[in-house]
Amino acid sequence: MRIGTPTCHGRSLLCLLALAALSACGGQTSESDGSAISEDGPNHVHGLGINPADDALFVATHTGLFRVPEGETGARRVADRHQDTMGFAVVGRNRFLGSGHPDLREKLPPFLGLIESKDAGRSWTAVSLQGSVDFHVLKARGRRVFGYGSDFKTRQARFLTSTDGGRRWTRLRAPAELLSLVISPDDPRKLIASGERRVYFSPDSGRSWSELDTPVAGLLAWNADGAFMADSSGRVWRSARDTPKWTIVGSVGGVPAAFEGTRPRELLIALHDGVIKRSVDAGRSWSVRSKPGAPAVS
Repeated sequence: MRIGTPTCHGRSLLCLLALAALSACGGQTSESDGSAISEDGPNHVHGLGINPADDALFVATHTGLFRVPEGETGARRVADRHQDTMGFAVVGRNRFLGSGHPDLREKLPPFLGLIESKDAGRSWTAVSLQGSVDFHVLKARGRRVFGYGSDFKTRQARFLTSTDGGRRWTRLRAPAELLSLVISPDDPRKLIASGERRVYFSPDSGRSWSELDTPVAGLLAWNADGAFMADSSGRVWRSARDTPKWTIVGSVGGVPAAFEGTRPRELLIALHDGVIKRSVDAGRSWSVRSKPGAPAVS
């Protein structure tokens, strides 16, 4: 599988995300109506997470990592860094994993491989695969890490897993070109992955896959309330623990760019305009958690 420019038919979520990422790599980009998107705030969101140390929201974007304290809506750039954090996962108190491309002021290879921060994103160190891989999808639970992205030499897709925190890797077969991947909160061997048109389940850490019966495909989240999916129209679907059936539970009112299940009953979703919404009732209703232009409190 080659990760390249997609051929889009309609407004598929995979194409929307891929085109946004490709145009973002060229600098300032614009929406379909031609209006410019500023790079001064958390636009082009790739990932979301809550730091258990202080409950602050962290927003990984094309132009840096941003922090939004609990109770505030304004985002502040972390450590004046402009690193393109394509893959992002909060794995502990002040401890994050990431991947992507470096701040242009840093003398680093264009593909960061797997990187780690132990100080809430203020500094990062290389763990493995530096110069080799750019993970666009990055998930972790305990010592198990999954990464899906592009190989630097071939520009082909690589799907890898690690059982030691990302130091050594095993190659897996992806069931499709992956848009999203989530790990069960109860059993780290169980995965759900989505491609452009299909959703898949693995009971054995990605070694085998079966297709799920879902009405659509989209971005995924998984927490104690069940598995969730946000489609390209902004509808939020849920599959509860006791049933494989997917039902619509709510809508976020826009095209999703990133989706994360953080804590029981809490979901976070970023829209393509940089607005981040939160649900505390398992996806039924949504409120603004952060938005570009909101004042950041010092």
